[in-house]
Amino acid sequence: MQDSRLRRAAPRAPLVGWWLLALCGLTLAMIVVGGLTRLTDSGLSITEWRLDKGLTPPLSSERWAEEFALYRRTAEYQIQNRGMSLAEFQTIYWWEWGHRFLGKMIGLVFIIPFLLFWRAGALEGRFWSVLSLGLLGALQGAIGWWMVQSGLADRLDVSPVRLAVHLGVAFLILALSFTLALQAFGWPRAPSRLGLPSACAWVLLAALFGQVILGALMAGADAGAAFPDWPTIGGEWIPADVLAGDLAAHAALQFNHRTAGYAVAALALAIGVGAALWGRGPARGLGVAVGLLALAQAGLGILAVVTGAHLHVSLTHQIGAAALWLTAAALVRAVSLR
Repeated sequence: MQDSRLRRAAPRAPLVGWWLLALCGLTLAMIVVGGLTRLTDSGLSITEWRLDKGLTPPLSSERWAEEFALYRRTAEYQIQNRGMSLAEFQTIYWWEWGHRFLGKMIGLVFIIPFLLFWRAGALEGRFWSVLSLGLLGALQGAIGWWMVQSGLADRLDVSPVRLAVHLGVAFLILALSFTLALQAFGWPRAPSRLGLPSACAWVLLAALFGQVILGALMAGADAGAAFPDWPTIGGEWIPADVLAGDLAAHAALQFNHRTAGYAVAALALAIGVGAALWGRGPARGLGVAVGLLALAQAGLGILAVVTGAHLHVSLTHQIGAAALWLTAAALVRAVSLR
């Protein structure tokens, strides 16, 4: 009886599920490329928001000269990168171009199958949720340009707040596409129990989202490499900037991200232990996975600190955040359907 109710609550549509899973994978790739674009300081290399510029890169020396001339007008070039060669500019340009191009491809991968599935009636019961996913993706494109604009006037980087909004929406799209894919596959198909109150999974998901935002604020302010010591921050357990209430200071940004990370890891570990002892079904395995991933992610965070936010370590840390986020989203779905 319980299994039949579960199937009715999540009607299966495997083709739709694979399409949504592909969108989820592309979104993850977008987050990775976006992370590399930020870590290589490439985000301000394209100074205009035009659809045609995302479709074809500069293919002639004249086009490259035009793009380079536009970049040389920015404060980033005038103050930080003056004297940059065309070859060096091309390197950062390719990262930003690839990020924008991938975004446009995701748009096509959404729109064309969406129309086909809608016409075939395959979106019955999930039309509005899938449409919301597409609208969120369109909004994300506008947010991306809003973010880039903040760094084209008198700043050397984009606004940390706008970066946090951009990354936060990306993680929402990631979770929504993944959850809708699971729903389309009719997953889970068996009763599931976490062994702890189901609200714990929701609290963890919310806490993870907050931690992503704190991480983006820290990264956007270039505070990740400011204090390469652990467990203290600049030799202090509680930095003076925190006590003074200067939350925009590098020490405060690191303190907030580290402290929240400890809390998230503790909650995830408690969920993992509870699931291992008392859980059953998919929620048990996901609960244990959440605990293990959180420990690994905490370790990566510490490694990122002591290596001065090394590019490869920082990127792996961001990928780890996405993996933990998706696992927590699956856990929420597993404990929400009975």
